[in-house]
Amino acid sequence: MLRWLERDDPFPDPAKALKDPNGLLCAGADLAMPRLLAAYRSGIFPWYSRGEPVLWWSPDPRMVLFCDELKVSRSLAKSARNKGYRVTVDRCFEDILVNCSKTRKDGAGTWLGSDMRKAYLALHQAGHAHSFETWLGDRLVGGLYGVAIGRAFFGESMFSRATDASKVALVALVEELRARAFPMIDCQQRTPLLASLGAREIPRAEFLRRLAGLVNYPEPPGIWTRVTA
Repeated sequence: MLRWLERDDPFPDPAKALKDPNGLLCAGADLAMPRLLAAYRSGIFPWYSRGEPVLWWSPDPRMVLFCDELKVSRSLAKSARNKGYRVTVDRCFEDILVNCSKTRKDGAGTWLGSDMRKAYLALHQAGHAHSFETWLGDRLVGGLYGVAIGRAFFGESMFSRATDASKVALVALVEELRARAFPMIDCQQRTPLLASLGAREIPRAEFLRRLAGLVNYPEPPGIWTRVTA
């Protein structure tokens, strides 16, 4: 039986998550900042469709992109060089949220309702969540956002309105994380796009061990400016 969380209940052990659907751990509680930060520290994330109660997940295996394993194809490198893209960080976080929430052909975006957007915007304003934005001239054409705790980065969502625009943002994110000594990005679940960029699945137990060694680094929250230009 799926456990229901009341407001002050702690999260269950991620090892107790269901196998079908893979990783569903519990439901309920809220998206308050302390709850979200505790979830990420424990390898748990919220994911639910609009109109549903909050669902909390910790899948096994876990999709991870190690920064040193990023794969940049020739076509992507060419796009980054020749299409006139530029990437900024934390310039328009709310615009990134809105674009990521728009329903796409694959159904993505339907989970990012107003409550989720409000919660992640609060995380950003407190310096815990960050966006990378891809521009073509003065037009926002792609980007992504995620949460940083210690030296762990938890990728949440990305969007693209031009060829390779979201991938260019991801490459910039990896370069920035390397400069900040972040070794990996939690990608949560496998997608063909992430796999093509070098992300791979690891057992949940291994992910949690690695995570425990990263979230307690004394990295202060705050709005990011790019270390790598």
